[in-house]
Amino acid sequence: MTTRLSRLSPRRLAPLWPVAAGALAATGQAPLSLWPAAIMGFALLTLAVLRAERPARAARAGWLFGAGYFALALAWIVEPFMVDIARHGWMAPFALVLMAGGLALFWGGAAALAKRVAPAGLPAALALAATLTLAEALRGWIFTGFPWALIGHALIPSPLLPLAAWGGPHALSLLLLLPATLLGAALSRPGRSRVAPALLALVGFAAPLALAISLPPRALPAAPEASVLRLVQPNAPQREKWLPDRIPVFFNRLQQMTAEEGPEGRRPDLVIWPETAVPYLLNEGAALTDLLAESAQGSALAFGVQRRDGADYYNSLALLGANGEISGTYDKHHLVPFGEYLPLADLMADMGIGALASRFGGGYTPGPGARLMELPGIGRALPLICYEAVFPRDIRAAPARPDLLLQVTNDAWFGSFSGPYQHLAQARLRAVEQGLPLVRAANTGVSALISADGELLASLPLNTTGHLDVTLPPPSAPTPYSRHGDWSALLVAFALFCVAAAGFVHHVFRSSPES
Repeated sequence: MTTRLSRLSPRRLAPLWPVAAGALAATGQAPLSLWPAAIMGFALLTLAVLRAERPARAARAGWLFGAGYFALALAWIVEPFMVDIARHGWMAPFALVLMAGGLALFWGGAAALAKRVAPAGLPAALALAATLTLAEALRGWIFTGFPWALIGHALIPSPLLPLAAWGGPHALSLLLLLPATLLGAALSRPGRSRVAPALLALVGFAAPLALAISLPPRALPAAPEASVLRLVQPNAPQREKWLPDRIPVFFNRLQQMTAEEGPEGRRPDLVIWPETAVPYLLNEGAALTDLLAESAQGSALAFGVQRRDGADYYNSLALLGANGEISGTYDKHHLVPFGEYLPLADLMADMGIGALASRFGGGYTPGPGARLMELPGIGRALPLICYEAVFPRDIRAAPARPDLLLQVTNDAWFGSFSGPYQHLAQARLRAVEQGLPLVRAANTGVSALISADGELLASLPLNTTGHLDVTLPPPSAPTPYSRHGDWSALLVAFALFCVAAAGFVHHVFRSSPES
């Protein structure tokens, strides 16, 4: 027994505490949304980096921290593989381990770089805040990008959210990291020498908080004559969604909830169905449109559907006008790797691996890019199909400013704990960044109406069947972020990195005997 306990020495357990600190930071993500815990977690990472003897040790601490963070924050990543356990269940643990370990490499590199340019003191803490912010931007782009569970997402439920209209998600990351790294610098010092960095940490949080609170509200209330939209949530579990005997059940739900009269007998101006709601190809023609028009009863209907063009299949959103004819389609262009298309498709096919979310073997074909959809009597909508709402750059790629963001999604793939709520939180952030209302129809939830300042005005709970009639609020004025994107936040992060490096060089120069 003594021998076994001796193996659990503090030295052997030392690598575990960065993992635990990373998991603590991950509790800042939805649904827990404990953003003060996220600040504390990154403070502990800073402490580990400052105590590291060399950049390689800092890289290890950063990687272990990231592995703990992503393993918890992205635990939902196993859910798609559990839909068809017999075929894909064996991949689930590998997916989580590879995802957490792979994304943690960005943070390991950030920690090593910060340690290299500023090995100690406040400059090292500031350098870490900068390099982590820049690393987050990089992981949002490389290999098509995966900007999910960004550091700044922890601040979505905080009073600092309005500042995203100025600097986007990376500004939120920097606003969380600055007080966190300064707090870590304070923890690394003995006695009274902790006071200065602790006060700086307090100022680093209080000043942006005061600014955010002082900003006037951007969102305007809906006018009495505003358009009424109906969000329909059929609640089709992914395991049952495509079963032949269940397809009619879920489609009938959609039809019945669409046909219901609204308050005071008013029909909605637009009914919205979720991603892939229609169990038939759009190519079915008049037989399908007549069926949909009968349900819509004079309302326009935006619905998720799959369509074929030759040998290519698309994940699409189509608009059925009040006249019963298809007036527009949009094809999803930012597809989910391994979910909707297969990188190295031939090799994957030889291994018996197919795209999880597609019913057509190798997956979907990407559409041509962001485009606007004209909604008669309502305005111009920018369609976002599921995963596309995760990418701010895709929204900024629209050919013109829309009047609203229209997201259709099937979050049944993400399980019932963290995934759907994290996806909803990012939708709130997109609304704030652009100063636009966002309407969201989700298969199993959370269907919602979000104002231009990110407020959740109305929603349907997760895993419930129902519909929601909402009055569309107007957009606010274009935000600084909608005009300039991530550049402002990234330039600030880069400037902070340069200041930290210069500050350390100056400190070394002043401390040298020759000076």
